[in-house]
Amino acid sequence: MRDTKEKLSGLTIGLHWLVGLVMIGVFIVGKYMEINEAFFLYGPHKSIGILILIAVVARIIWRMKNGWPEPVSNYKKAEQIMAKLVHWILIIGTVLFPVSGIMMSGAGGYGLDIFGLELLANNPDPTNPMEMIPLNSTLAGIGHNMHSMLGKVMIAALALHVIGALKHHIIDKDNNLRRMLGRA
Repeated sequence: MRDTKEKLSGLTIGLHWLVGLVMIGVFIVGKYMEINEAFFLYGPHKSIGILILIAVVARIIWRMKNGWPEPVSNYKKAEQIMAKLVHWILIIGTVLFPVSGIMMSGAGGYGLDIFGLELLANNPDPTNPMEMIPLNSTLAGIGHNMHSMLGKVMIAALALHVIGALKHHIIDKDNNLRRMLGRA
């Protein structure tokens, strides 16, 4: 089923909420790990980060195939531009967040695995096995900087996204939020 002005498909709704909620959850866990040095969470954080990339790619393919959802009302041009900008930032961010984490970990010598299924082995220092030797320090650094910067950008974009959804629902009293909740 294709998205319409009145109703979004189950796939559109499911991918939106899956990607959105998992990305928020992984971000919160990442912040907790960073603040509390909770190293035991790195494995699940990285595993879920890698796996969510599959849903992100599926969401992008579906969006390309299905097109953007039609606006439920006639909005001002500035609102339409802002909505598109925020959506693009969120979509690009959902790709770059896991990719930058993969770059940081993989190129940093920390390996990549999905809940124990090794995709790229750790690269321990033979003289100090608790330390990892980066495979590519530059790439790992770029990944680290990107991962850190994206956190701030994504929080701002998510805040604007939520504010926009609430504005549609409370002020405009349109069908936008109900449609995304599958209640149109």
